Amino acid sequence: MNKLLVLPLIAILGATSVRANDTHTPRSDLVVRVETCEAIIREFMASPATSIPRGVWQNARGVMILSQFKAGLIFGVKGGYGVLMVKKPNGRWSLPVLIDASEASLGLQVGAKSVDTVCVLTDDATPRLLFTNRYNIGVDAKAVAGPSSAEYEDYAKHIFLAPVLVYSKSVGLFAGATVKAGHVQRNDPANFILYNTSYTMPELLYSDWVTPPAEVQPLMSYVQQLAP
Repeated sequence: MNKLLVLPLIAILGATSVRANDTHTPRSDLVVRVETCEAIIREFMASPATSIPRGVWQNARGVMILSQFKAGLIFGVKGGYGVLMVKKPNGRWSLPVLIDASEASLGLQVGAKSVDTVCVLTDDATPRLLFTNRYNIGVDAKAVAGPSSAEYEDYAKHIFLAPVLVYSKSVGLFAGATVKAGHVQRNDPANFILYNTSYTMPELLYSDWVTPPAEVQPLMSYVQQLAP
């Protein structure tokens, strides 16, 4: 096999093996993922150029915070992780459950970049798509670029009816433009370790059977503050 093809293939296989090996990932590494996602959403909200408007948070039924990277030569590889939270019927926000966010594509792509994304979910059905393991943002659930607080008053309210409003720092997008943000999938092995439980994603999101450990409480409190 051509050596130029071998290295990208190894990279793709390596990205896949990282997800498979979460059964052996130290809990401290998983805590860092949650803390990174908390830092991402706080950074978004700190600037008028990227902050999510209060009106959007008022309609939020769920939120995904994603930390991704993209690198490649000939093969482009996108990988990463994130958390998903849902607003329960009692108005309280759930535990943050760990998810994977990754995608591989063919094409001439040289270099690397990181991508931080916050997806506000505006219905109860979209988070449940992950119960079947994975879905594509913008394909299985319609996704549009959400307006920042600085832009909020200039855009029609129909934008906010999309199931997924995407906020990303990697690319400047016009509010309301249709976007595709790759696929996300559940990561039960990582959550087993993080929460020291055998409960799976649906149970962690929609029940009160697990007491939130100290490490996830700051993120839960902050999202509750944003969308009470």
